[in-house]
Amino acid sequence: MTAVQDSKETASTEVVDSNQGPTWLFWRRRRYIVAFLAFLGFFNVYALRVNLSVAIVAMTANRTVQGENGTVSYVQDFDWDSKTQGLILSSFFYGYIVTQIPGGWLAMRVGGNRMFGIGLAATAFFTLLTPPLAHANVYLLVAVRVIEGLFEGVTYPCMHAVWAQWAPPLERSRMTSLAFSGSYVGTVVAMPLCGFLAKEVGWPSIFYVFGTICLVWFAVWWMVVAESPEKDPKITPEELKYIQDSLGKSSNGKKVVHPWKKFATSMPVYAIVVAHFCENWGFYTLLTQLPTFMKDTLHFDLKEAGVMSALPYLAMALILQIAGHLADFLMSRGILNTTQVRRTFNCGAFLCQTVFMLLATVLYTPAGVVSCLTVAVGLGAFALSGYGVNHLDIAPQHASVLMGISNTVGTLPGIISPLVMGFIVQNKSAAEWKVVFYIASSVYLFGVIVYGLFASGELQPWAKQPDPEKKEEHAYTNTALEM
Repeated sequence: MTAVQDSKETASTEVVDSNQGPTWLFWRRRRYIVAFLAFLGFFNVYALRVNLSVAIVAMTANRTVQGENGTVSYVQDFDWDSKTQGLILSSFFYGYIVTQIPGGWLAMRVGGNRMFGIGLAATAFFTLLTPPLAHANVYLLVAVRVIEGLFEGVTYPCMHAVWAQWAPPLERSRMTSLAFSGSYVGTVVAMPLCGFLAKEVGWPSIFYVFGTICLVWFAVWWMVVAESPEKDPKITPEELKYIQDSLGKSSNGKKVVHPWKKFATSMPVYAIVVAHFCENWGFYTLLTQLPTFMKDTLHFDLKEAGVMSALPYLAMALILQIAGHLADFLMSRGILNTTQVRRTFNCGAFLCQTVFMLLATVLYTPAGVVSCLTVAVGLGAFALSGYGVNHLDIAPQHASVLMGISNTVGTLPGIISPLVMGFIVQNKSAAEWKVVFYIASSVYLFGVIVYGLFASGELQPWAKQPDPEKKEEHAYTNTALEM
């Protein structure tokens, strides 16, 4: 059967499925309810992750205290220097990096939906403990952030296990885009809200509010989302058949044996890993340092810094929806094949991010710098429709483990970047921040070269599942020949 015939058959299947209504009526499709709740889950993932980036500004800021005799003094809750703050901000990622691959492996055995929920619920619980532990000892704060990272580290690999069961191939980009955009919406909401809470209520409220919200989400996720369409009692027979026909033969219920040596020698896997690292370098640099940059270099106050720091992630959340739908459209219409879509989106995004990061170093107005950084981060949405979905293209049944591998390497910038920034940005000057942006631009450019040369959107030979019917036919033929 030709690729054109395959495309036509898939399109006809989608026409039948479209009787349930347009995509925005997500509640009529069980798979989009899963995607929407995943969106809210990733909202919590990043809200819990970035809260300390804003809170630490308030925790270390001078605040006015008026004594009983009318004297005014300035005190800090925590007298941490830049290196200590870098250690605290990076500590989350020491735990986060450890559970990436184990999380992907466990997701295939326990269920991606269960591991995703448990990981977030535990992170929320320890978030609630953050204020008293911070007051007790700085090393207890570091320890609790490491523990939070351990539990949150399973989230991305586990979600790829969910997509392997729920996402039809020609809907992967839009479903993952919908879910992953929750990360950036979470950042958009969390940064200004954290700034508001810190200024109006006090920084401890940041951890109590977001920890509680996440626990409420967990209760809903646990009750609604099933491991696979076959185990969902509320899915319609039509949608179940559509998903099963789209995904083809499933390994659900069978033990998946991961070809670790093939992973280690596959250039398409290396392309994904390198792209993940490069995108996260720029992203984590700004995620953990942007509020401080806004306050110290652009001279915004705490509340304004939170709002302005959220703009790049608002742009990314909006562009991600466009990128996901456009990627699926180009493939479903046969305009570009999967490899061409992944390479074009990923490399195009990295090139644009390189340009706008460099522009940020030559502009000296707050509006100009914020605009460049907003565009640079926002265009990363196209990269996520490249490398971010690529695991499912090359090896669907191994996607959770491959995401664990790439996100392990992609977590390194979260550890290294804040420490590097702590050593570079000693005097909080514009010249020091230029070095930060030069480094990020160089990393993006490296990603363009590697992903452009080695990425693939094709199912890899080592990822193909054997066809039982062909095995039986082959065995019968061999027996006949022997006779």
